[in-house]
Amino acid sequence: MAKDKTGTDKTVSTANTGVPDTAPVSSKSEIAKFLSAARTMVPGTGGTGRLAFALDATMSRQPTWDKACSLQAEMFDAVGKTGGLSVQLVYFRGLGECRASRWVADTRQLADLMSRIDCRGGQTQIGRVLRHVADEARAKPVNALVYIGDAMEENIDHLATLAGELALRKVPCFMFHEGNDPAAATGFREIARVTNGAYARFDQNAASELAALLRAVAAYATGGRVALEKSGGSAARLLLGQMRPAKGQQGGRGK
Repeated sequence: MAKDKTGTDKTVSTANTGVPDTAPVSSKSEIAKFLSAARTMVPGTGGTGRLAFALDATMSRQPTWDKACSLQAEMFDAVGKTGGLSVQLVYFRGLGECRASRWVADTRQLADLMSRIDCRGGQTQIGRVLRHVADEARAKPVNALVYIGDAMEENIDHLATLAGELALRKVPCFMFHEGNDPAAATGFREIARVTNGAYARFDQNAASELAALLRAVAAYATGGRVALEKSGGSAARLLLGQMRPAKGQQGGRGK
């Protein structure tokens, strides 16, 4: 196993995901470096919203990885300027590796972490991501989950069940689909539907569109539906067009 340079804070549990934990065991020196980097991240304090940001870092995304990281770093920069939002970076890759950072308010730290992640061959672990975010939401509310990926190699019924737990905790999933894989499109749409989130497809030629979508989700996470409506633009309209307003909803955080 190559040395991990991301400095993420913890390994995501496989509990109740149906995914075996087959991640290779790290060396003592690698673990020491990992913990040292994680401790340098300052936890978010007093933020008004929490956004989980999850990435598929398997090998199929390698051709567009650098561009995607650049766009996501731009979103982190925009979020950092608005303030009031704590973000957690979650990613999976390789043979059962799935990790999460601390919740941080200084999004420049996350952009730096993301730049250190390299893609590795392996199957998708969307179930572990959904379970992890549900566990986080159980401890403290999470306002939204952003997921960016190009494939889905898991049982959709099982993922829908996990998505249902997120729905109960009012965590909408914004599923951004890179490419044209039909199984991923079906699965991502279902996860978005169950959680009252939204689905959008993009490719490497739609960089500005993805950046706008990510900024729109950040607006939602910090200020709810009202903030998303006020942000305006085609990206906000696309998301709002798929999200069902709650009965009697007059705006504010949440659905």
